[in-house]
Amino acid sequence: MGDHSCLSEQVDCYCVDKIKIGAHTTISQYSFLCAASHDYEDPAMPLVTAPITIGDWAWVTADVFVAPGVTIGDGAVVTARSSVLHDIPAWVVASGNPAKARKKRILKGVHEEYDD
Repeated sequence: MGDHSCLSEQVDCYCVDKIKIGAHTTISQYSFLCAASHDYEDPAMPLVTAPITIGDWAWVTADVFVAPGVTIGDGAVVTARSSVLHDIPAWVVASGNPAKARKKRILKGVHEEYDD
């Protein structure tokens, strides 16, 4: 976990594989970072693991599910109750089930694209 990052109350990190959280990143309450699942096509349903990577300056808001093997890019925001089943690019706001990039994340005073 990077410097100045935090996990809020009742965040569940199922870390049977690596979960990397960048600097200045927030994981809000009730979110579930799930680094494993089962191979349901195999009758024995063996455990299958894959790492999760969440970049610097990202925000995973309340009650978000993050699936095994997912990367959430630097500066990305995933809105409440989304299910992240595929990678999310850097500096976007993503939402939905499955979560998809909806718009660019523009920081006031940081990105030139911002106009008052």
